Amino acid sequence: MIPLAGEPDSDDDGRSEIVVNDRTCIVTRESGSPETLIRFVAGPDGRVVPDLKRQLPGRGCWVKADRALVDRAVQKKLFARALKTEAKADADLGALVDRLLAADLVGMMNMARKAGQFVSGAMKVDAAVRAGAALAVFHAADAAADGVRKIDQARKAWKLGTNAGEDIPSFSLFSGAELDEVMGQNAFIHACALAGQAGEGVVKRANLLEQYRTGGLSQKKDVADMPKQ
Repeated sequence: MIPLAGEPDSDDDGRSEIVVNDRTCIVTRESGSPETLIRFVAGPDGRVVPDLKRQLPGRGCWVKADRALVDRAVQKKLFARALKTEAKADADLGALVDRLLAADLVGMMNMARKAGQFVSGAMKVDAAVRAGAALAVFHAADAAADGVRKIDQARKAWKLGTNAGEDIPSFSLFSGAELDEVMGQNAFIHACALAGQAGEGVVKRANLLEQYRTGGLSQKKDVADMPKQ
């Protein structure tokens, strides 16, 4: 008998196992939303592949967006058990997920730029922050401390002036060299995402990448409520 979604299934040692359709992390056994979990499926060659857009066919399983948990799932061979196949997870699966998340973020930044919802340059970012138009700011990881400090002052001024409960999030996810490599002429030292569907998509993806790299809850700004792209 095939269990319904959310119904416990019994594994070989008699313990109750939650079916993977329930969006339950196969490592921590904690449930979560699609915005905080990464879906994996077995590809045609039997290799475990990440399904960031949650669109690939077949049985899927979920791992919390945390590099350490993906690595643990590989080491403990949890994917084969969850996917009910002889699926093989490559040792560098965690690194692959990081690259795909980063590429997804960069792609959305470029899309938001075309939509006028992602701007770069210290003066433009400062102005957007002080006007309350910035959803989040971004710095190259090796940006000059003085430039970061000035924009931080603008963030503080906006928060104090509006009595906002939360800071405008700030991210430093790529070095200048990495940005040059993946963005070319669109590379930036300082940038910010502006209101709009594409700008919100940038913030959502930045939160997910930061969470994946740090293992903790990132500086989310209603990320779970943001529209899917």
